[in-house]
Amino acid sequence: MGSPGANLILAHSADRAVRAAHAPVAIVDIGSNSVRLVAYDGLSRAPTPLYNEKVLCGLGRNVLTTGRLNEDAVARALTALARFRVLCETMRVSRVFVLATAAARDAENGPDFLRAAEAACGQEIQLLSGRREAELSALGVISGFHAPDGVVGDLGGGSLELVDVRGTVVGQGVTMPLGGLALQDLSGGSVKKAAKIVREHMRKAAPQLETLRGRTFYAVGGTWRALARLHQAARGYPVHVMHGYTVEPSDELSFLQVVEQTDIALLQDVETISEARRPLLAYGAAVLEEIIRVGRPREVAISASGVREGLLFEQLDRDARLIDPLLASAAEFNTLRSRAPRHGEELIAWTDRFVTTLDGHETADERRLRHAGCLLSDVGWRAHPDYRDEQSIAAIQNAAFVGVDHPGRAYLALAVSLRHSGLAPEKANPILRGVAGPRLFERARLLGGLLRVAFPISAGMDGALGRAPLTVEDGRVTLRLPRDWAALSGDRLLNRVRGLGRTVGLEGRIAIADDPA
Repeated sequence: MGSPGANLILAHSADRAVRAAHAPVAIVDIGSNSVRLVAYDGLSRAPTPLYNEKVLCGLGRNVLTTGRLNEDAVARALTALARFRVLCETMRVSRVFVLATAAARDAENGPDFLRAAEAACGQEIQLLSGRREAELSALGVISGFHAPDGVVGDLGGGSLELVDVRGTVVGQGVTMPLGGLALQDLSGGSVKKAAKIVREHMRKAAPQLETLRGRTFYAVGGTWRALARLHQAARGYPVHVMHGYTVEPSDELSFLQVVEQTDIALLQDVETISEARRPLLAYGAAVLEEIIRVGRPREVAISASGVREGLLFEQLDRDARLIDPLLASAAEFNTLRSRAPRHGEELIAWTDRFVTTLDGHETADERRLRHAGCLLSDVGWRAHPDYRDEQSIAAIQNAAFVGVDHPGRAYLALAVSLRHSGLAPEKANPILRGVAGPRLFERARLLGGLLRVAFPISAGMDGALGRAPLTVEDGRVTLRLPRDWAALSGDRLLNRVRGLGRTVGLEGRIAIADDPA
């Protein structure tokens, strides 16, 4: 997978961007708890789901005690697979990957089920080993996070996989029978007994957990996403996107203990969790609690990317894998939603020039966020002018982006909304301002100010900004316009240049030159 120091591509480049293939691809995931179909718009660095459907079949229920897949669960799974086959034909899917995991792997009648499943879905099924499942989960996290560093934990119905990941390097994984259904089965329905079973098995994961201290634990799997949704409700957290949601371990431990000791039906917003998954929440909480206690991570991050996304990532060539997933997603938005996609790309170079002359450090991550903000700057243009700030927030805050955490997502939404509403701090969305934090909020105001200057020059069209450089010269924010554009330098544009100057503590001015570029 490359060296630990492999650099991800930070700057968008149109000639290297990987566009999604026109033909959709699909993955059918036959898990111990659910059977799921996800169809994507094509193979790309940041594929967009076209259709997502799951059926909670419970294939792994009682497998560890009976040794067999339940006949009713098998019937539900085969019915779902036949349905998914028709849906894939309807969507004209070019290629279908079908995966099976712990339940089919562990049951004595697993081979019989797989033969019937292949007939139902019309595809060959890949039966994943525990190690292979861990590897794909790690690749999924690599595909969904910017420069990940920590341990990936994929909790399914039948098993838990743990594997170390550093940048693009995947360590050796371990698998244990600690999935929710497996624990429910082994413990006879006792959460306390399940916690003891977890502690015993975690000794096998010492090589992975010993490396976790002070790093990130990436939680993959539907049960942990459901716990995160309940945690957000308990906190009154405003951004409901699961991917990239992070929790401090001490806060998470307190919440997990509540889940283990409280009637699930009493938890806030539990109605948003499917009834079939609710009984498994306490077992998922017991596993995560032990991982936090033993591994002592710096934070827990929820990942919506796992085995399925890892398999798609594996299909890409090396150059495509190195593309920044956030910039790939932002470039796709720019192509689909802006008036002139090349304008977004020109904004990157135009703001680069300004920032290099500004007295202040911009980190590599802040730079990639600014580049993404440039590509997203025009997503709200079709809305009524009075609501473009709100539409921009809605589009960016809730978009299916990967490669960005929640503070970064808030930064992007704030920067583009401030372009429309103005730079006064009181005009910023207070909820997003809190999520972004002080540093990123000020960076959002800076980008918002740059965008407020750029659009009255270019009208959102490409080919203009190169003639109107904006820099810091002699301690002043200076916009240079060519002499034949002197008519642009009225009060509207001058006020915006001055407003940008105030955000960085400098005077703003417009200068007319024969050849400013």
